[in-house]
Amino acid sequence: MNKFVQIAIDGPAAAGKSTIAKMMAQNLGYVYVDTGAMYRAITWAILNDDVNINDENAMMMLLSKTDIVLAPGGKVLVNGLDVSAQIRESNVTAFVSQVATCEAIREELKRRQIVLANAANVIMDGRDIGTHVLPNADFKFFMIADARVRAERRHKENLERGIKTDLNSLEEEIKKRDEMDVNREHAPLKQAKDAILIDTSTLSINEVVDKMVGFVLK
Repeated sequence: MNKFVQIAIDGPAAAGKSTIAKMMAQNLGYVYVDTGAMYRAITWAILNDDVNINDENAMMMLLSKTDIVLAPGGKVLVNGLDVSAQIRESNVTAFVSQVATCEAIREELKRRQIVLANAANVIMDGRDIGTHVLPNADFKFFMIADARVRAERRHKENLERGIKTDLNSLEEEIKKRDEMDVNREHAPLKQAKDAILIDTSTLSINEVVDKMVGFVLK
């Protein structure tokens, strides 16, 4: 039995995991751990330092010197620098799934994520939380949505951040990320056998939150 309550939310890119997890955490008074932001943070660092994305040793050397902090208010700090906006830009999005296929990087970030999960009641979202990072989580959810719906959501998010992106290109990007996440050799994206499937395609954010919080509190 876990000392603290662990809620794992998995699913493909732009299924609404982060938005829902943040709202659930606020509703329940839990700590929200955005593992996707951690992968984006190290991807940003790799690109910023011109590290060869195909050189595992070089990437791991950089990661060993990279402090990633998920600060209050959704801020993401890399070695003290606020990179919250930079990690959402298109160049990071284009390479984050490739970086995430590196087993050594996944294992190190998994280690850091487990430390966070053992320190408080947490809601953690990602691609392999219920299957790999927190296989004994108290509650597991797997969120899905139609690729076009996900692209429209990401497009809206980007506009709100002042980032201009093409909707059709976003949809293709999302489909490509799905393929990479599902087919990667180490800890691929898949629904845990004991996870509750939530299709968010036709549901509002509040409807999804209410539904998932209901499972936790019943």
